[in-house]
Amino acid sequence: MVKRDLVIVGGGPAGMAAAVSAHENGVKDILLIERDRYLGGILNQCIHTGFGINYFKEILTGPEYADRFIKKVRDMLDIEVSFNSIVVKLASDKTVTFLKPGRLETVKAKAIIMATGCREKTREMVHIQGSRPAGIFSAGLAQKLINIEGLLPGKEVVVVGSGDIGLIMARRFVMEGARVKAIIEIQKESRGLLRNMVQCVEDFDIPVYFNHKISRIFGKSRVEKVSVIRVDDSFNEIPGSLFEIQCDTILMSVGLISENELIDMAGIRIEENKTSVPGIFVCGNSFKIYDIVDTVTKDSFLVGKLAANYITNQ
Repeated sequence: MVKRDLVIVGGGPAGMAAAVSAHENGVKDILLIERDRYLGGILNQCIHTGFGINYFKEILTGPEYADRFIKKVRDMLDIEVSFNSIVVKLASDKTVTFLKPGRLETVKAKAIIMATGCREKTREMVHIQGSRPAGIFSAGLAQKLINIEGLLPGKEVVVVGSGDIGLIMARRFVMEGARVKAIIEIQKESRGLLRNMVQCVEDFDIPVYFNHKISRIFGKSRVEKVSVIRVDDSFNEIPGSLFEIQCDTILMSVGLISENELIDMAGIRIEENKTSVPGIFVCGNSFKIYDIVDTVTKDSFLVGKLAANYITNQ
């Protein structure tokens, strides 16, 4: 079994910031485990601007923001990065088992930082009735298809929910020549940032229906239409308010969930940025969902320092 001072799970903005911080605070033996082929996490597909305003005092795209930390990680030769590596088990004795191309490895660490990010809620989590045709995507998946793969998932779009990714992707679809028929939000106001409501929705004249929900999805091989109904403040349907929207694509933007399955399986509790096991820390969106990446970076720098202090005092 290989022994390391610090193991960080996740090479997105949180994991990279924690690695840089730990290194700057004296940890010289760091393993950063990343399941993708690149560092940067979700930032790699966020080609819109709005990043770095608070932290760098500049307006950057997601890849530009990530690149600044990727360069720092590369320059710190004591940080080893294991790409294409998926952690399959975390144990309370601070061992991590991960699968990498060709083999399964287990490493025991003095300290561990979990920076596994978050995932999107799905259609099933919001209980929308109807068939299960093609054409239903999470907003983040649609973002990856367009920005990374160069594919346009649909031409007539309805966005369910008003999270930031959904608002940004509504604009992206319009810019790519598609038509966004509506954004349907069950709450009385947007759940996204004000700047995204202005820049992505109002500036592009995209219709928004607050206090509405999708009551049913129609379609056999592909989405054909949705029925929409108004709800009151208690989210009860209002009779006589039902109407239909023709579409071929539905984007789900109904919230994010922290990725903490490994922590849960190990029987570990999260307590602020620390956990119930001394020496295991959590940062970024795996700790809680943040609105902007600048705050993720600041939070992760703090956790990197906490981990370094813990290792030093062992």
